Amino acid sequence: MSWQDRIASWSRHRGRTDQSEPRPAEPEPGPEAAIRGSEPRRAVVDNAVYCDGERLEPESLQQTYALIRERKGLGWIGLYRPEPEDVEAIAEAFGLHPLAVEDALHAHQRPKLERYGDTLFVVLHPARYVDSEEVVEVGELHLFIGPDFVVSIRHSETPDLRAVRSRMEEHPELLRLGPEAVLYAILDQIVDGYAPVLRGVAVDIDQIETQVFSGDAEVSRRIFQLSREVIEFRHAVEPLGDVFDLLRSGFTKYQVDIELQRLLRDVEDHTVRVTERIDSFRELLDNMFSANATVVAQRQNEEMRRMTETSLAQNEEIKKISSWAAILFAPTLVGTVYGMNFDHMPELHWLFGYPFALVLMGMVSVTLYFVFKAKDWL
Repeated sequence: MSWQDRIASWSRHRGRTDQSEPRPAEPEPGPEAAIRGSEPRRAVVDNAVYCDGERLEPESLQQTYALIRERKGLGWIGLYRPEPEDVEAIAEAFGLHPLAVEDALHAHQRPKLERYGDTLFVVLHPARYVDSEEVVEVGELHLFIGPDFVVSIRHSETPDLRAVRSRMEEHPELLRLGPEAVLYAILDQIVDGYAPVLRGVAVDIDQIETQVFSGDAEVSRRIFQLSREVIEFRHAVEPLGDVFDLLRSGFTKYQVDIELQRLLRDVEDHTVRVTERIDSFRELLDNMFSANATVVAQRQNEEMRRMTETSLAQNEEIKKISSWAAILFAPTLVGTVYGMNFDHMPELHWLFGYPFALVLMGMVSVTLYFVFKAKDWL
């Protein structure tokens, strides 16, 4: 099988691993521990030297440094949430720049690539979608890439660097390309890990769309929360464009293999597509937020309209009640006047006094009825 066929075969098998890397159990200290003193064993999750693509497993970091010098091998030391003394010991052995070491210790760095002489310091933000909680978690990974060593420092559960090692060890021809090949494999693993995140966010957006038009009161909070997660996800992916630009600028100077250049460009293309999907998600969420605001406003308008109609109906009823009360009050008023017990009332002894009172009551009531009817109160 040719070199190109092997690379193609390796590329087809990428991205098939789990998204978590369990930390191996801490080994019991042996006799070497007393000799090594404060050697950073507790933070080391993997330690190997690759000579011509073959993996050698040193018993200590001191032996790793010796094998790198004597066998001209590639050392790869993996650290998981190390203490400052762990990183400083390795930094002293490899001559890492103090500024880069300080960034690695403090973490919370934006994705970037910086050159310190012949050593690259790379900060990457892997991401994973936690389906049980429906949230996007963004981690942090620091890499020191030197002429004959790779130091990886994980501050989160992802990515699965153990799987990256396994795939590369199955393709020693890729390991022979040097530390840049390791950087490519890690970048490829991280970018491939973005795909499940995109699928999870897409499902969340579909659910939110259903909630918006179903009148769910909690949808506004969910839209805002997912928007924040998408923005954080974009902050993890977007700076990778600058990382690839800086890598390309050093292809000629550092004589990066042509096939490795093509593989890196392929990962860059995947990164661009991920960024485009994230931008589309942000636009969809913005539209959904606006649509939800419109739906809420329409719902409030409908409620106000119903309240107004109810109020108008009540006003109509009040008008009718008031009108009939006034009509009935007129005869009562006349009857009350003629019901007063006074001796000197002209109509009391009048022959037509009683019919006159009845006619007066009727005329006043009929007049009031037509007045209220003309005003649409009845």
